[in-house]
Amino acid sequence: MTYRAPVADMLFALRHVAGLDAALAAGLHGDLAVDDAEAVLAEAGKVAESVIAPLNRVGDRHGTPLRDGAITTPPGWREAYQTWIAGGWNGLSADPDHGGQGLPLVLNAACNEMWNAASIAFGLCPLLTAGGIEALAQHGSADLKTRYLDKLVSGEWTATMNLTEPQAGSDLALLRSRAEPLGDGRYGIVGAKIYITYGEHDLTDNIVHLVLARLKDAPAGTRGISLFLVPKVLPDGSRNDLRCSGIEHKLGIHGSPTCSMAFGDDGGAIGWLIGEENRGLACMFTMMNSARLNVGLQGVGIAERAYQQALGYARDRRQGKAPGAPETSPILAHADVQRMLLTMKAFTQAARGICYLTAAALDAAEGPEGQAAHDRASLLTPVAKAFSTDIANEVTSLGVQVHGGMGFVEETGAAQHMRDARILGIYEGTNGIQAIDLVARKLPLNGGATVRAQIASLRRTAEGFLKDPDPAFGNIGARLRAGIASLDRATSFQLKVLASNRPEAALAGATPYLRLFGLVQGGACLGRQALAANAALKAGETDPAHAGRIALARFFADNLLTAAEGLEASILAGGYFTEDAALALAS
Repeated sequence: MTYRAPVADMLFALRHVAGLDAALAAGLHGDLAVDDAEAVLAEAGKVAESVIAPLNRVGDRHGTPLRDGAITTPPGWREAYQTWIAGGWNGLSADPDHGGQGLPLVLNAACNEMWNAASIAFGLCPLLTAGGIEALAQHGSADLKTRYLDKLVSGEWTATMNLTEPQAGSDLALLRSRAEPLGDGRYGIVGAKIYITYGEHDLTDNIVHLVLARLKDAPAGTRGISLFLVPKVLPDGSRNDLRCSGIEHKLGIHGSPTCSMAFGDDGGAIGWLIGEENRGLACMFTMMNSARLNVGLQGVGIAERAYQQALGYARDRRQGKAPGAPETSPILAHADVQRMLLTMKAFTQAARGICYLTAAALDAAEGPEGQAAHDRASLLTPVAKAFSTDIANEVTSLGVQVHGGMGFVEETGAAQHMRDARILGIYEGTNGIQAIDLVARKLPLNGGATVRAQIASLRRTAEGFLKDPDPAFGNIGARLRAGIASLDRATSFQLKVLASNRPEAALAGATPYLRLFGLVQGGACLGRQALAANAALKAGETDPAHAGRIALARFFADNLLTAAEGLEASILAGGYFTEDAALALAS
């Protein structure tokens, strides 16, 4: 089964979860209208369905062979990329001054979901370019912007992020790549990088590498890291002193080349400083924060793809008799298969809501709300990345289970989704690091005021069920209020132990805290959809999807949100965990 873009569900989430209607009414997005947004999504859906999705299995089977320093992308990849950039999709939310369309990030987020649902391996290339555009736009010199930004926005050139080294993965303080000033603003870069996505390929004539390196006599640790723009092809047309020294043979995303890069074999690759010397990590985090939200959207996309395929299989596959059925039934009629499919759908739509909310906060940060919206986006980003990618692993695994034995063989494609999804919780900062970031850095923002404001917004959603106590809602309101109470108590605990200089207790509960946050925020997202769907039905709309949205929110509340109390208990026991860990692990 191929992919069908769920445009109606995506637009509903944009309007009623991410607040697109309110943003349009406030004039935050100029003269953009809901009809315009729907048209953009519909057209993006056509490209995802007809151009990119058919290449997903092709990329998985072909891979990206490296011969004589050159990588060949899978058959059809180059043509699809040219079609994609010709449509202006690479610059959808970029600055019009550099050839972009200036559309909201939240609309671009929905499109990113579609590209990655169609093929994560394909979608990875523009994902890195988007981060490069943002880092260069915010921190690059006028000359670098003039030379590179327009071509990156159009997609004529692509960008990469070069952080990791063999000895320096998540701990960038161990980074060894060197940079030496050469005069005229140029630097010589020498070093080796690994895990560089699309570090070499044949889609474009030039690749703009953003590389972390140390200047001589730079301070130790992360304070002494600078960021450099190092192009594959120099402005005079000559080849820079850099090469792809190898590619990784991976569990999944076979259509995406994951490269080892060597800089300076012949004395030094030429690069230019981005931002200030020894302040490169701050510049790179601009790129990484963008990438983290987009990785969350990758999780949503592949979960949607796996759900669609599992649902289609469950409708066709006939096994056993469902209760009361006179003959062999489709497995969709069996209660446990329904449970798995509902779990897949509910987690996917909850994660979609969280990601769209995060993108909407980034948009709002450019408007009157300013810093408060920026802080809200900072709070939500680790949740969007980690929760969405965790559920992607769970949903794709359930997809294999729905297929049964046929899911364990490669012919159906269910196994590829599971293989491809596994990387999502690892790259762009492991999900454990996201949990640490959430608890140690984001909860204390503004003395805890940012997270308290977010919890207050969750309560307002829950109050909507008190104002409209329709029997169709079942336990949504009660379950949501209980989940919010658990999140509130867990948040107070985390802030308290952080303030009392007991970080080990907070960090021991960081991962369950992020899961709790994601469950409650996701439940609120589905709750907002249920409230909006019920209002539409009462207004006379006859769309059958509305009743389904209410039913899905009920399922999430009764079957998934109920985990909140147990997660709270685990978080509050964090101090005991750290005391017992050494004993238990040593035994």
